[in-house]
Amino acid sequence: MSIDAKLAELGIVLPTPAAPVANYVPSVRTGNLLVISGQICLGPDGKLAPQHKGKLGAEVSAEAGYEAARLSAINVLAQVKAALGSLDKVVRCVRLGGFINAVPTYAAVPAVMNGASDLMVAVFGDAGRHARSTIGVAELPADAAVEVEAMFEVA
Repeated sequence: MSIDAKLAELGIVLPTPAAPVANYVPSVRTGNLLVISGQICLGPDGKLAPQHKGKLGAEVSAEAGYEAARLSAINVLAQVKAALGSLDKVVRCVRLGGFINAVPTYAAVPAVMNGASDLMVAVFGDAGRHARSTIGVAELPADAAVEVEAMFEVA
């Protein structure tokens, strides 16, 4: 089954990839690695929903944080497709990095980041299992709840 068919089965439509807002590029390919710059939790309309703005442990619930991480991962996949032309060129998801906008005492950042990790496994199966780092941060661009960066092995 193609990855596009898998996405359709999961009810996922990839958005138009977000353009960089500063001095960086959305992706860099070196050899068989594709690195995707951090993607925030923009919705299909390209906007940040109110429930995905702010800090976990304050105005953002754990459930909304999980959803924000999933949206960030969907935006990562949109960048991968833009870079490669097809998600079928992904051999495996090597690494995800998660940044969770959280109050200093919020200890559930790994559970929030599972929104992104679970999506990669749902889309790529065992090839979606990856190494990961997740950290709580004081602030993210546009007051987004979550940002996710990634590295893929590609054909």
